[in-house]
Amino acid sequence: MTSRRTPVLVTAVTAVAAGVLWGATGQAQELPDGDRTVVSTESGAVRGAVSGTTRTFQSIPYAAPPVGGLRWRDPEPPAPWHGVRDATSPAPACAQGAGEVQGGSRAEDCLYLNVTTPATTAKKRKPVIVWVHGGGFYMGASRNYPARRLVAGGDVVVVTVNYRLGVFGFFGHPGLAGSGTFGLADQQAAFGWVRRNIAEFGGDPRNVTVAGQSAGGISTCAHLTSPGAAGLFDKAVMQSGSCDTAWEANTEYRGQPADAIFEPLHRVEQQGRQTATGLGCGQTDTGAALDCLRALPVDALMPVLQKYIQPAYGSPVLPRNPADAIRAGRFHRVPVLTGQTHDEARLATSMYDNFQYPMSEETYQAVLTETFGDDRPEIEARYPREDYDSAALAWSAITTDSKWTCNQYETSGNLARRVPVYHYEFADPAAPPISPLPPAMPMGSYHSADLWSLFDLAGITPELTEDQRQLSDRMIGYWTAFAAKGDPNAAPGPRWPEFGSPARPHVLSLAPDDIGPVDLAADHQCRFWASR
Repeated sequence: MTSRRTPVLVTAVTAVAAGVLWGATGQAQELPDGDRTVVSTESGAVRGAVSGTTRTFQSIPYAAPPVGGLRWRDPEPPAPWHGVRDATSPAPACAQGAGEVQGGSRAEDCLYLNVTTPATTAKKRKPVIVWVHGGGFYMGASRNYPARRLVAGGDVVVVTVNYRLGVFGFFGHPGLAGSGTFGLADQQAAFGWVRRNIAEFGGDPRNVTVAGQSAGGISTCAHLTSPGAAGLFDKAVMQSGSCDTAWEANTEYRGQPADAIFEPLHRVEQQGRQTATGLGCGQTDTGAALDCLRALPVDALMPVLQKYIQPAYGSPVLPRNPADAIRAGRFHRVPVLTGQTHDEARLATSMYDNFQYPMSEETYQAVLTETFGDDRPEIEARYPREDYDSAALAWSAITTDSKWTCNQYETSGNLARRVPVYHYEFADPAAPPISPLPPAMPMGSYHSADLWSLFDLAGITPELTEDQRQLSDRMIGYWTAFAAKGDPNAAPGPRWPEFGSPARPHVLSLAPDDIGPVDLAADHQCRFWASR
């Protein structure tokens, strides 16, 4: 997810005149009476669509297009519009290569969000979940997360958000305000839009949960520590990504250096200067260099898209390394639901050799030494090769624990000293596949497998067994109860112990035929990894 070369999760996958007049401030003077498909926002009216039990509004601008002089600037408010804006088609995905978005995208005009609500209106406003998509900070789109099941099953309002990616969202350069955090600033602009506008869609602006998976979970954790996010949300959900996300060398591809997800600002800016020189914009005058870079077409920047996928700290958005801030207790006091899948690393390991094939035995033996050196015997003692059916499964176990599970567990422990935390492990050994092709190795509960329980990814409804469907219903109940009350136990089902409670173990395993406590730290050798 965090490497610059590894292909990460591939999840798939006319304005209408209505006689509505607007003043210069964008305030509605009149709207069609009783039309549930038309809603007024601070910038103008939008027309969505009703389908079955849900209403959906797509392509709502929450910021001005970050093009031309607004490239690599913090988001500006969108321009108001007259009449009723069509909101029945998805917006372009932010610029990215092929992967989660078929054929990729070259759009910089992409700062839009989608709102899905129950089809029926009610006097009582509903809890709001704002979903931040994953994709390694270099791919993904809000449109890949249709929220029909989550909305209908949990009686909530769901907002999904686009944000700038890769070099467009996390580029840095000396003298460039906002370096390394434009994508996070976009997300905060969207959160602010939700606070100001969601009541018009039936949502409760005083009950907003920010949630995300992978890069979206990491983003959510970052916002817990960001001064600019203060007061913008009331609860947080972090799936397969946290402030402590870090990895050993060679984790997802051979030659990958050991690193952590958040990068010092000076490193990002130094790399940005090198990138500018390589693109013919190495002028000594900062303003001239930035003018040159902003004049480049999107295609000229695509070759360096993935060089900028680690948000920078030491910046106004992230003054401190979020991992350090969490440990020091410097974060917003909101309840947290967090967790990961049982077999996170199998997705990356299934493409380890030449980015096509599962790790081979030969590669495994070489990488063990390259990664752990003199500590190799201890790793082999803790993860005996004979305990696994293949080298790929053995490496997956090592890297699931070292990169994903134990780092997420550490963040939970630090958060739980000050706020309620509910930690889960998704453990479906036969989760719906991410690809229609036969898997090259057993995938188990791979990275992103839990998303099928909440979303129809890229519009694809998963084929669930009866047990998996019941698990999905249970998870939707837990997630939306947490969004409503700050406690998943407001939903029916096995009790979910709070992470900081005296009960041991205090992590909930979510499997199709077994929901109950699990000793996560022991199962994934977290004490050992914490000592390295």
